[in-house]
Amino acid sequence: MILSDKRILEEIEKGTIIIEPFRPECLGTNSYDVHLGKYLATYKDRILDAKAHNTIEHFEIPKDGYVLQPGTLYLGVTMEYTETHVHVPFLEGKSSTGRLGIDIHATAGKGDVGFCNTWTLEISCAQPVRIYAGMPIGQLIYFLVEGSISTMYNTKGNAKYNNKTTKPVESMMWKNKF
Repeated sequence: MILSDKRILEEIEKGTIIIEPFRPECLGTNSYDVHLGKYLATYKDRILDAKAHNTIEHFEIPKDGYVLQPGTLYLGVTMEYTETHVHVPFLEGKSSTGRLGIDIHATAGKGDVGFCNTWTLEISCAQPVRIYAGMPIGQLIYFLVEGSISTMYNTKGNAKYNNKTTKPVESMMWKNKF
């Protein structure tokens, strides 16, 4: 089941969900709106290698916005830092974002119980579109978990995205053994 607005507030009061900064006007009926942070990144190389550490270049979105181009993968980040200690968080795009032809994640919309960080976004677009730091970019929804959890994400020794950041993080696929 998805948590309602009242239930999200109850979980925030209990400390099982943390959203910083929290703004009441961003709470929807069963979601919380998150916003695009001020940093984007692109990969330095045009051809990526799943076994290699592909490096990225960070840049700040100018005050007058930045035009995304089709055919380029941009890594963005949410302004909001979140922690989820009992529920499974999902990040989805807002309909207004989608109607501009912007996808905010390629495949990574689900977080793990124990995820404590900003969210890196895998942004692509259907046509050129100007974006701005601080614009609504997605919405978090929270699902109940059935059963107990033996290892929370923030306590896993091999968790690849545990380091707190305000900038987008590149793929850590290269750390996997395959």
